[in-house]
This record gives sequence, C-alpha cells and structure tokens, in this order.
Amino acid sequence: MTLSEKDTLYNWHPYTQHKTAFPHPVIVKGQGALLWDEHGKEYIDAIASWWVNPFGHANTFIAKAIYNQLTQLEHVLFGGFTHEPVIQLSEKLATILPSNQKKFFYSDNGSTAVEVALKGALQFFYNKGQKRTKIIAFENAFHGDTFGAMAASGISFFTDAFQGSLLEVIRIPVPTEGNESMALERLKALLETNEYAAFIFEPLVQGAAGMVMYSPTVLNQLMVLAKEYNVFTIADEVMTGFGKTGKNFACDYLEQQPDMMCLSKALTGGTIPMAITSFSQEIYDGFYDDDTNKALFHGHTFTANPTGCAAALASIELLQTEEIQENIQQVYQHHLAFAERIKTHPKVKTTRVLGVIFALEIKVEGAHDYYGNLRNTLYEFFIKKGIILRPVGNIIYILPPYIINDIELERVYTIIEEALTLI
Repeated sequence: MTLSEKDTLYNWHPYTQHKTAFPHPVIVKGQGALLWDEHGKEYIDAIASWWVNPFGHANTFIAKAIYNQLTQLEHVLFGGFTHEPVIQLSEKLATILPSNQKKFFYSDNGSTAVEVALKGALQFFYNKGQKRTKIIAFENAFHGDTFGAMAASGISFFTDAFQGSLLEVIRIPVPTEGNESMALERLKALLETNEYAAFIFEPLVQGAAGMVMYSPTVLNQLMVLAKEYNVFTIADEVMTGFGKTGKNFACDYLEQQPDMMCLSKALTGGTIPMAITSFSQEIYDGFYDDDTNKALFHGHTFTANPTGCAAALASIELLQTEEIQENIQQVYQHHLAFAERIKTHPKVKTTRVLGVIFALEIKVEGAHDYYGNLRNTLYEFFIKKGIILRPVGNIIYILPPYIINDIELERVYTIIEEALTLI
C-alpha cells in the first residue's frame, strides 16, 4: 500500500469532501519556497502553506532556536507557572504592536485567539453588570472554525449546520470602494442600540473571502464610531499579521488602535502551533478584581509553550531584518508589475495588491461556488503544474513566502496566465 493509499484509509482532511477529492500529494521535504512529494515532484508553495511560512520551509534559523529550547525546557504548564521565553516574547510584542496593546493571552491557533477575544469582550461587560451580548462583524468574514469564531464568520456554508447554536452576530457591509457610507450608516444604527460588546474585523483584507480589500481611512472611521459607543474593536490579524500587508501589521496603516488583536499563523514561522490575543489595559482591568469569579476562565494545555515562544522570537527577529523587509517590498513590486501586465486580459475582471498579497478576479458569467467546478478545475491544474494555489470561487490569489525568488515567482505568474486559457 502506498503512502497516499494509507492516507486515504486513515486520515480526514480539513475542508475536504473525500468522496470526490483526488488523492493528496504526499509531501516529504521542503526548502525555501519549494516542496517535494514522495515521487520527487517539485511544487512552488505560492500561498506559504495557508499563510504560515513567510521565511520558507526548513528554515535553519528558526529550527536552531527550536532545538536549543527543546534541549533546555520543551514545555511547562502556564497555569501557576511562567518561563523566560514567554516573558521575552511578550516584551518583544509590546514593542512592535500598537502601543495600547498591554496584555497577552496565549492559546494555540487563530480560531482560539478569536474565541479569547470574544469571551474577553462579552465577559468584560458581564463583570460590569451590563448586558451586552451581541457582536458586530463584516459580511463574508472568516474568523475561524470554533463556535465563537464561526459565529463571527459570514461565509454561510461553513456555518449553516450550526445555526441556532451560535452567538448572536449582526453583520454590516464590507466597506469596499463605493460601500463606505453604507457600512458606516449600518454600524451607527447598530451601535445606537447599546446591545453590542465588540466589533470584529479582518483589517484591510478579508482573506478567505478572496482577498477582498478596503481602505484604512474607512476602517479608522468605523473604529472611531465604535469607540464613541464604548464598543470594543477586535482586529483579527491572524492572516494579515507579521508582514503580509507590507507593514508588520495591517493595523500599522491605521490612526486608530484596536482594543484587541488576534495573532497566529506566521507568528512562529510555520513551525509550532501558537496564537496570541492581545488586550488593552482597560480590558485587562475589567477582570482584575478581588472576586475570583471575574477572572477569565479560559486556557489550553499548551498555552505559552516555551518551544513555540522560542520559534516566535526567532521568527520576529527574521521579520525585522533588512533582508526580509527588502524581500517583502520586492515581492510587492513584482505583484504590481504582474497586475499591470494582466489587467487588460479578456478573462480578468479586477486585480488587487497589498504587500505580498495579490488577487485576481476572473471574469465569468453567474455566481461561482467557493468550492465549485471552476475552483476545482483551477486547483487541479495548478497542482499538476507544480504550483500550490487554492483559488476561492473565481478568485486566484498569491501569498508567497517572503524568500521566494524572482524565477519562482515569475513561474507562478506564467502558470496563472496559462490557467486563464482554460476558462
């Protein structure tokens, strides 16, 4: 029995209808922006393995930091204990996040980072004796797959089976160009009811919706409104954080500062699962009380895992190097050039670029399902060509490792142009 056959026999993959899925390639090695399967076929990882590997696969700098930590202290419970790597990481984060982010709660993935933020917002008002039990989010948002995060998400087929079991979340339009006033008016109408604890958003880019982008100006206006009504703002930077948008965080484009931020994915350079929810001092103070019942009763077995903290520290150190910052800008410039060369293609409706994120919307008739025939045809074509891309409906996006070289990136562009001939 081959490895692929054994995989099919035993494993249940995420977001996969196994009755119709083709066998998964068995990846055995990675280096930089490249992966190789069991047959020696090479793939360019053009989405950094779901946006987590900005410094490439098998990065020796991060690997050495992990090894050194493993041989000193691999893990210790964080309930009642602490350790040096988590103190160093929190201290570092305090210097690169917006200045109002003062306290850091550790968990293990993006969904749980969002759960912690939502629970923090809801319990803050509960602790104050105020009834604010609803959340505001954007249409077509995606914040994760646990129940709170799923409730805040607006992509219906992810959540249809669980309607009636979720938090009450009311949605406002995404403030894309032309929809800014509508989003602001809708938010103001909701805020006036005084029923809402928080407004959660993916700052500037909605990832799973197809890299939908909107301006910092309108997000600033939305955040100002929320602040006027004492509603907390939650910036979900799980996807955008750590350089994706061209700055360390998408919130660095803003004048306003969020009350909470959710971090994961690239936090550890794609090595060890870890997440962080950061809070303003005001929110933390809402739990700081002689009454034990006002504590935030949330935790994970691997909270603040020392090895993960060591990986995160190494990852942030790499991010701040001149070489990586230059690479980010170089990828951005290549994306802009590709957008310019392809924008008049008869099959291209729009293109959008921010930092290392590139998105192309294919001009097709009618609606196209998230996992529909068009998407599946494109996905299989890219895999056959040795390019890892995961189109979203009729959107093709690129979000490569920062260390991808010019030849690899140009091949990705060329294969996308070739794919358009299939439509």
